[in-house]
Amino acid sequence: MNISHQNIDEINAKIQVELAPEDYNPQIDKAIKDQAKKAKLPGFRPGMVPAGHIRRMYGKSILLEEINRTINDKIAEYISENKLEVLGQPLPVDEDTDTQYNWDYKDTFNFNYEIGLTPAFDIPFSAETEFTQYDIKANEATLAERIKNLRRSYGKMTNPEVSEDGDVLYANLKQDKEDGIEKTTSIRTDIIEDAKIKKSLVGLKKDDSVKIDVKKAFKSADLARILGITEEEAENLDITKFNLTVSNINRLEESDLNQDFFNKLFPDGEVTTEEQFNEKVKIEVENLFKQDSDQRLRNDMYAFGMEKVKATFPEAFLKKWLKATNPNLSESELEEGFEDFVNNLKWTIIENRIITENKLEVKFDEVEELAKERIYSQIKMYNINEEPSDEQLTLFSKQLLSDREQANRLFEEVKALKVFDQLKKVVKIKSKKIDNDKFEKLDAKEA
Repeated sequence: MNISHQNIDEINAKIQVELAPEDYNPQIDKAIKDQAKKAKLPGFRPGMVPAGHIRRMYGKSILLEEINRTINDKIAEYISENKLEVLGQPLPVDEDTDTQYNWDYKDTFNFNYEIGLTPAFDIPFSAETEFTQYDIKANEATLAERIKNLRRSYGKMTNPEVSEDGDVLYANLKQDKEDGIEKTTSIRTDIIEDAKIKKSLVGLKKDDSVKIDVKKAFKSADLARILGITEEEAENLDITKFNLTVSNINRLEESDLNQDFFNKLFPDGEVTTEEQFNEKVKIEVENLFKQDSDQRLRNDMYAFGMEKVKATFPEAFLKKWLKATNPNLSESELEEGFEDFVNNLKWTIIENRIITENKLEVKFDEVEELAKERIYSQIKMYNINEEPSDEQLTLFSKQLLSDREQANRLFEEVKALKVFDQLKKVVKIKSKKIDNDKFEKLDAKEA
């Protein structure tokens, strides 16, 4: 077998394959013998069908299958041995040719394939590259809100006589028309969007009524849930004025800042004063902000790399390859998503080169550990007091990783983290303290 390639330009090439009878006949003979042993045909005992009979009946299809398999295997070997950085997979070239094959196991076949090549560029990150790592501090309003939520989580439900902002009203909603929608339901006043309507629901008592515009008061999804209708029906309500009549008022009172409350959140004796509790909350909130800071730094590195790497991709080849591998993809869908596809491809190449140049490796136990972290965080989100065992986390992580899509996502996440950690060792990073409210207002491109 002869395989060679020829560069058309820096990002496009052709692979030529010449396949002689001695390259494919041994595989065909073996495939025919294997099929003869398994074949069940009328007039023959199982496993006793003559190879010649199989060749006469199925020879051409076996020939085509084996030629295709042989070429794919050999091209893959050739690309690996010659260290060609290809994009996608080789695509057969449709060429007008006068060559007619007999398909009699004596033909010498010649095939041409087009390939897209990865563009050459240098990794732009160096010791001279500078980034800002923000040290995000929790402001008083954020800490107060977190403390309030914790106290409400362990508070008690009461039924006050007069409503306040933040209460839950158990009320009857009746559309302002004959035979209109009527629903008795719970309404959280904190999700009401219109300030005037929210104010009208403060100071109400049992059996009090007010008229509200539900389209102004609620998002479509919330309104659909409250009225028991579809979101589409909520968006298309003809009459949006409803009479709201209070049946009951529910209020979640905040827990007292006492030892019993502290013990529910922290091991016995770890927190005994309000000052210690406040400090614990501050540490917890600012640890979460560290994740936001890291994400900001990753985003800045991504934006820098994408801007600095000027690379031209074999777009015509890539579009042809995408169509070949996604036959249901329309031209409009292809054009609409192509820019994002190329950007993702560009960053993937940058990541892979950083991985290769620094001999980084993603190990399975690292992927498994990340899966455990994700599961642990999810469990704690729903029950702060639950402490899953390592055996439980191992079991849940194995179940998660049995899903190929989830496993691939976590693998890519570990790879991205390794690249991020490597870049932090290479570039210059300056630390800057900032309050969380100011951090949230930073422009996406602000240094």
